[in-house]
Amino acid sequence: MIPLRDNIPSQRRPIINYSIIGLNCLGFLLELASGRYLQQVITVFGFIPARFFALLETHPEQYLAIYLPFLSTMFLHGGWLHLIANMWTLYIFGDNVEDRMGHGRFLLFYLACGVVGSLLHAVLSPHSWVPLVGASGAIAGVMGAYFLLFRHAQVLVFLPFFLVAPIVEVPAYVFLGVWFLLQFFSGAFSVLGPRAAQGGVAFWAHVGGFVAGALLVFLLGAVRLVKPEPGEEE
Repeated sequence: MIPLRDNIPSQRRPIINYSIIGLNCLGFLLELASGRYLQQVITVFGFIPARFFALLETHPEQYLAIYLPFLSTMFLHGGWLHLIANMWTLYIFGDNVEDRMGHGRFLLFYLACGVVGSLLHAVLSPHSWVPLVGASGAIAGVMGAYFLLFRHAQVLVFLPFFLVAPIVEVPAYVFLGVWFLLQFFSGAFSVLGPRAAQGGVAFWAHVGGFVAGALLVFLLGAVRLVKPEPGEEE
């Protein structure tokens, strides 16, 4: 399912969401400009689980080398399709979440979800030297927040494998719930299935980000740091 739009208009300009999209596009252009040094850029600024744990154990004083990739990896992508898919999803869902959280909290929330996604990926792939790149964990957090905050929204989706009625409108909780279950079971298969079936998608970063987003929204809502849905009691 490919989301095309939702039916919740923004109440104010989502400057943080637009800025994040712009920074991701800039990061990808810098990747393209790096030419023959691209692999070095990915290695240095991508998040590598095995390197993280090795440095944490042997050189805990190297804070920059250990912790910078948690942030820098969110602004790198593995190709045009990876970038476009991520930024389009963020464009659809991020503006509304920023509306409800406010600009500053949304930025911190976005980064926190990305870090949690990378951490879960590292815990379940501690020996992997394959760099993790992409904003998917952070964007999954935005989707998790949307799942709770806009449960009555409708999402127009494109179903590329359906010849009859390939464009349909579904409740947001259905679209996001199905997406989350696909990530979860794909991640479980990548861990429990044969190594030959393991792909290059960091499903557990998606799962971790989504759960972190939903949990953070629940906690922020409990202390009234997220505005309630219109029609609900303040």
